[in-house]
Amino acid sequence: MNNLFPIFLKLENLHTLIIGGGYVGLEKITAVLDNSPEATVTLVSPEIRQEIREIAVVNERLSLIERKFEDEDLVEKDLVIVATNDKEENKRIKSVARQKHILCNVADTPPLCDFYLSSVVRKGNLKVAISTNGMSPTMAKRLKEVLNEALPDNLETAMEQLKAVRDMLKGDFAYKVDELNRITSVLVEKSDVK
Repeated sequence: MNNLFPIFLKLENLHTLIIGGGYVGLEKITAVLDNSPEATVTLVSPEIRQEIREIAVVNERLSLIERKFEDEDLVEKDLVIVATNDKEENKRIKSVARQKHILCNVADTPPLCDFYLSSVVRKGNLKVAISTNGMSPTMAKRLKEVLNEALPDNLETAMEQLKAVRDMLKGDFAYKVDELNRITSVLVEKSDVK
């Protein structure tokens, strides 16, 4: 059973630390910045891929520190993503992060993760995150492809129109929710036409 609590973080208000500058580090930095271009990110690694260096050249919010991780790197960080190929060091970093009450994701090691990075479908302002509870990133990737094809590209217009309706509605929160539910019910009604 998937007991994960889904949230969307405003990473522009947080400081993210990524440890590891190899292929997995590149994958994580790309995921963070694709979803939160204004995120402040520090990446620490004794070796840093050229692609990461190129991202840092065009993104002033990405700082690169070329050396091994030190516990002090966690100071004033809100979130940490560990992407090294040293399993013992990953476990140690997770322990230090836990002591400092910093949420931690250790790549490809679900038991050491406080959170997982999801597969994301984007249509304008709509984001749908997919989680398989760490069981199968490949399944999440395939579901992303299916949803990307299934969801129409014009959802942004519909969302703008619903926002305008919501802004015009008078009444308390419960009334607005009921009205918006009534208006959008046609999206989920099953047709009797055969």
